[in-house]
Amino acid sequence: MTKNPSQQAPVTIKTLSDLAKLADYSFMDTLNCDPNAKTDGVDHDPRQVFTGHYTLVNPTPIKNPEYITHSKEFFNELGFADSLAQSEGFMCLFSGDSSHVPKPMRTAGWATGYALSIFGTEYYQQCPFQTGNGYGDGRAVSILEAVINGQRWEMQLKGGGRTPYCRGADGRAVLRSSVREFLAQEHMHALGVPTSRSLSLYVSKTEKVNRPWYSEGSRSMDPDMLATEAVAISTRVAPSFIRVGQLELFGRRARKQEHPKAMKELEMIVFHLIDREYADVIDQKLTNAEKVIALAQAFRDRLTSLVANWIRVGYCQGNFNSDNCAAGGFTLDYGPFGFCDEFNSQYQPWSAGGDHFAFLNQPKAAEQNFKMFCNALLPLLESDQALSSQLVDIFNEFSTVMQKKMQKMWCSKLGLTIFNATLLNDLIALMEQTPVDYTLFFRELSTVPNNIETLKNSFYKPASEEVNTHWSEWFLNWKRLNACSDNKDTTPLSRDQLSKQMKLVNPKYSLREWFVAPAYQQASEGNYTLVRELQDVITQPYAEQPKDVEEKYYRLKPSELFDIGGLSQYSCSS
Repeated sequence: MTKNPSQQAPVTIKTLSDLAKLADYSFMDTLNCDPNAKTDGVDHDPRQVFTGHYTLVNPTPIKNPEYITHSKEFFNELGFADSLAQSEGFMCLFSGDSSHVPKPMRTAGWATGYALSIFGTEYYQQCPFQTGNGYGDGRAVSILEAVINGQRWEMQLKGGGRTPYCRGADGRAVLRSSVREFLAQEHMHALGVPTSRSLSLYVSKTEKVNRPWYSEGSRSMDPDMLATEAVAISTRVAPSFIRVGQLELFGRRARKQEHPKAMKELEMIVFHLIDREYADVIDQKLTNAEKVIALAQAFRDRLTSLVANWIRVGYCQGNFNSDNCAAGGFTLDYGPFGFCDEFNSQYQPWSAGGDHFAFLNQPKAAEQNFKMFCNALLPLLESDQALSSQLVDIFNEFSTVMQKKMQKMWCSKLGLTIFNATLLNDLIALMEQTPVDYTLFFRELSTVPNNIETLKNSFYKPASEEVNTHWSEWFLNWKRLNACSDNKDTTPLSRDQLSKQMKLVNPKYSLREWFVAPAYQQASEGNYTLVRELQDVITQPYAEQPKDVEEKYYRLKPSELFDIGGLSQYSCSS
């Protein structure tokens, strides 16, 4: 599906017409459209979708859009001129008005269905029809696929209006959640964590909707008021937006033989995924069944690496259902996510999330999503018992692969060459007992201090004499292990070398919710200065930044902000 980079010269895209020339709609052109879809894309009422990989739907433009920001780095990667973000045609399209796009762009976008499973259990009852045929992109509308400098990208509007999967909702995203998602994607990319990318962010100057949210200073776990908020559209971009839940949907239909094309549609979406996301790692000479096995191995590798990276940077997905798990192995769907302030192994930003999606439980949640991924592939291997057994083996090895990735990650954070379980377990216990700030602690440790006094900059309260003694013992053990090498021919790193190495994996700046809230609050008043300032800071998370930036953004969470709704916990609507 993706063109060879050597076949396409780098481009500079200055106008929407320039971008239109690169349009290439592989998803709509090679997969099945819902036979009940309306060809004009005017399909905004909730209904069941029984077959097909997508349904045509026009985005619903926000009224009187205003520019907030765009990703300068991603624009540069794509060859987009910065001026494009505020040009009339680009603003119209990426704020939802596709009615006058230049050809060969299409006016109709597309939305997709998917299944829901929560921690490895299939669910149907949340579907308004109780059948599972109503789950899908309720407010996300893909509007463009384009091959740019040899790479295929899909561009999707978050908050682009109602689709057949909207389940009766309004199809809108509010400014608050749009700012959060835009900044989170920018931050995660800068952290080196695979993610969907942010392109642009526009807000309506006049259109508002009501959302449950928290009153000022509320300590409620759940929203306690109805807030009127401006609507916004952020554009997220990825090689594809195929989710594990999407494969599940077609796997379930094939397993139950729900319609004559069910097995064929499962096969089509799986091989489309391979073409879109794994063409560079799966040998095209393999048989189709062998490609399925290779896909499972490749996705397992990406998913385990992804989750280890999440924990490295203090990120918690919050709601890691299979429908929020990208089959391409990157971070997707920033809803009730959060970054750790005070370390807690059971940190969970979503007020209704439960322990199963908590911070250090994410490897287990990923394993459950991988189980559903493998279950979806099994119908394609029914005729080959040996390969079916191999797929089961690939799943059964998930926890071992995940454990190795986690151990490697902890070694990198701690600057060790050999994993030491006792050292890590003692550290986790001390971090929770003290407690400490997750980001600040590892950054301070990355300075390779002489004693624990520097580490106390990350402590939220003074430790007792007994706990300080334990910290000193742990620290001396850490220093001793770092002075060792697992290779007799390798000299241990110098202090400066070790510090430099650790600072490459332990960020200095994190996207803390108490930084984000003032930014979206100012933005609601038409002032986007703080959004752009925060964007500049969090897109350089490992860098030493000016003193005024450090004083503002490299610090402990103020005590008065703990347990505040919208800062320490948020509802799924966030």
